[in-house]
Amino acid sequence: MIARSIANRVTKGMLILAIAVAPLATRAQVKGAVLQPTALQSLIPATVFYRGQTATTQLRNSGGVKFEDGYYILAALVDTSGYSNAIQDDFQAYFITEVPIRINGMKLGAGVYGIGFVAGRKFVITDVGGHKVLTVDSVTDSSLKRPRPLNVLAEPGGKFHLCEGRDYVVLSR
Repeated sequence: MIARSIANRVTKGMLILAIAVAPLATRAQVKGAVLQPTALQSLIPATVFYRGQTATTQLRNSGGVKFEDGYYILAALVDTSGYSNAIQDDFQAYFITEVPIRINGMKLGAGVYGIGFVAGRKFVITDVGGHKVLTVDSVTDSSLKRPRPLNVLAEPGGKFHLCEGRDYVVLSR
């Protein structure tokens, strides 16, 4: 009799905990869809500002995600020919996220950034002033068929690969 009473209390406690935690798990897994090139045409700016200069974007080398709640992640390669070699090393693409995200599990706040896949399998994120914000390891997928200079691919479980050729990082919310 006492054992059954304890078991009922434990079960009720676990149920209350599960109900309390469920909304957090649901919020953490906001689904999204990779944007098609036609959608990117109206979203990617023709020119961007970075480190005191403007650069043209390459719409053909862009990608993005639209989440179910209407927020976007966008990326586009840029023409960095007017920048010094030191800046070109870290800044290859423009990156916009309207919501906080994770890149390979590391937190990145909403904002506008410069990004680059650099030597040593590193992915660098800088603010528009060229200051490093975050650096994570990139991964190479040698099985990727027809890699593009910049692309976004869906991964099971609501995650996405931001790819430069065969190198990529994982984006999630």
